[in-house]
Amino acid sequence: MNGKTKVGFIGTGVMGKSMARHLMKAGYEVSVYTRTKEKAMDLLEEGAIWKENAAELASEADIIITMVGYPRDVEEVYLGEYGLLNYAKPGTYFIDMTTSTPTLAKRIYEEAKKRNMYSLDAPVSGGDVGARQGTLTIMVGGDEEAFNDCLPLLHLLGKNVILQGEAGAGQHTKMCNQIAIASNMIGVSEAIVYAEKAGLKPESVLQSISAGAAGSWSLSNLAPRMIDGDFEPGFYIKHFIKDMGIALEEAEAMKMDTPGLALAKRLYDSLAEKGEENSGTQALYKLYK
Repeated sequence: MNGKTKVGFIGTGVMGKSMARHLMKAGYEVSVYTRTKEKAMDLLEEGAIWKENAAELASEADIIITMVGYPRDVEEVYLGEYGLLNYAKPGTYFIDMTTSTPTLAKRIYEEAKKRNMYSLDAPVSGGDVGARQGTLTIMVGGDEEAFNDCLPLLHLLGKNVILQGEAGAGQHTKMCNQIAIASNMIGVSEAIVYAEKAGLKPESVLQSISAGAAGSWSLSNLAPRMIDGDFEPGFYIKHFIKDMGIALEEAEAMKMDTPGLALAKRLYDSLAEKGEENSGTQALYKLYK
C-alpha cells in the first residue's frame, strides 16, 4: 500500500470519521459513502470524494474499509444486491472494522476468495478517543499475506495491531474484549456511586484506584465522564448491547456459561428501555444513581 492507493471508506460515524481523516492526512485518496451524506460533509470539505452508493465506491477503490453498525448492515454492504463483492475489481482488499459475527466474517472471506479478492475482519477497541488519536487496538482475522499487505495502513489507525488467526478470529477476539469490558463497567459504575454515597470526592478516589490493581481503560477514560455528567457516546449503548448479544450467542454455542456478561446485558437492556440507547456506555452510572 502507498499514497497512490485509492481507499474507499463506508461508515463515517463517531469513530469512522476520525479513522478516514487519518488516512487522508497520510496522503491517501479517500472516497466515502454513508447513508446520510450530511454526516460526511466535514470530510468532503477536507478533500474526501463522495460516492453515491457502495457499488460506485467499490468499482474504483483498491482497498475498502467498512465501519457500520450491525451485522445486518455488514451483510447488506458486502453481499446485498449492490454489495461490494459484486462490484469490486479482482485484487481488492476489504477490511471490515465493524464488530460483527465470526460466522459472517468467514462467509465474506470465502466469497471474496472466490473472486480473487482479500478480506480481513478487523474490529477495534479504544472508542472515540482511540479513533481520534490513531491509537486503536485492532484485532485481525484472515490470511497473513493480506494482513502484511494492509499493515502499513492499519498502523495509521491503531498502535496495537495483531493478527489473531484465520477469518473470524478478529471477531472472536473482539468478543473477548467486550466480555471483559461488560463486567468491568459494572464495577466502575458501582465504585463511583459508592464513593459519592460515602461522602468522598470521586475525583480523588479515582486518582488513587486507577493507579492501583483496579486500574483499567474504562476506569481511566469513562469514570471521569460519569463524574462530569458527560454521557455523550464514545461508544453507543445500542452497539454494546449488539456486541454482548453476539458474545452470548457464541458462548452458548461453545456451551460456556457467562454470568457476568449476562448480567451486564440485562442492565444495559434496562438502560435502553429508559431511552438511553444513544448514550455512551458510561451512562450505566445513571442506573445506579
